[in-house]
Amino acid sequence: MQFIQTYRSLMIALGCALLLGACSGLGGKELATYDLSAPQDFSSVQGRTSAQILVPVPTALKSLDSEMIVVRPSGSEITYYGDSQWSDRLPRVVQEKLIQSFENSGRVRSVAKPGEGVVVDYKISATIRQFELREDGTGRAAIALSVKIINDRNGRVRASKQFSATVPAQTTSAEKGVAALDQALDLVLLEIVGWVVRVI
Repeated sequence: MQFIQTYRSLMIALGCALLLGACSGLGGKELATYDLSAPQDFSSVQGRTSAQILVPVPTALKSLDSEMIVVRPSGSEITYYGDSQWSDRLPRVVQEKLIQSFENSGRVRSVAKPGEGVVVDYKISATIRQFELREDGTGRAAIALSVKIINDRNGRVRASKQFSATVPAQTTSAEKGVAALDQALDLVLLEIVGWVVRVI
């Protein structure tokens, strides 16, 4: 019995030592967490629609489907900021900003996400093609989304289009890089909202 108690005590002590070692290995430093914004000014968007739309989580390659902020030093190499992250997986962040953009525009009857029990007319299906900071040549933020408008009643694609924006970026820090990505995303979201309203 004494042996068992001694063994358990040793195992607990070893577990605590390993946990403390892991924490010290991380340096006790927390990752800086960043969010993106949705545009507020939609004065350039003409018209409105009485349709109700659904915005699912966009799809993306594994390199973009995470909380990591992508930096591309060259055409084929992908790295990440080691001290920073998005507030959620990037596709979920983009989904939320798409929804907020449609809500902020006031140009659609309603917008919902899957699981909210809303009867919708169209689904806005997006794929994230690019969402990165490029260091090859001059620094810039590059975003590209491929978007489909799908009739939710019959599953037919009403229209599809790719939207992209590139803006100058300082990639020396995550804070500056994220600010450029935020600017580029605003341009893309404005275009998407205007296009959807015109099509449906």
